[in-house]
Amino acid sequence: MSDTSEAGIETALQAAGATAPRLTPGDVDLAIAAEAYYRFPGTTMTVCCLTLRNGFHVIGHSAAASPGNYNEELGRMIARLKAREQIWMLEGYLLRQRLSQGAAGEPGGTLAA
Repeated sequence: MSDTSEAGIETALQAAGATAPRLTPGDVDLAIAAEAYYRFPGTTMTVCCLTLRNGFHVIGHSAAASPGNYNEELGRMIARLKAREQIWMLEGYLLRQRLSQGAAGEPGGTLAA
């Protein structure tokens, strides 16, 4: 598999016939209620704070080593991707907890909101 993006992995899972409950990129999207960004003045440090539907917050950050390479749009994108990675872990834990309690739903289902 050469495409390791979220979409590429989801496509590969579908092609492999994955039918057990799992998280999808859409599930992660649904978990996000709001997002905010902050760039520390005089730095290349950008922070993204994603607020989840339940009010929990996750953050990601990015920083260019060379100020001449700083790009605000890319900084926000990287910081958001890093924050989003945390949602996968949290939602994965939640799905595993539901599976262990027999509350995940039918085979082939995803963690629907």
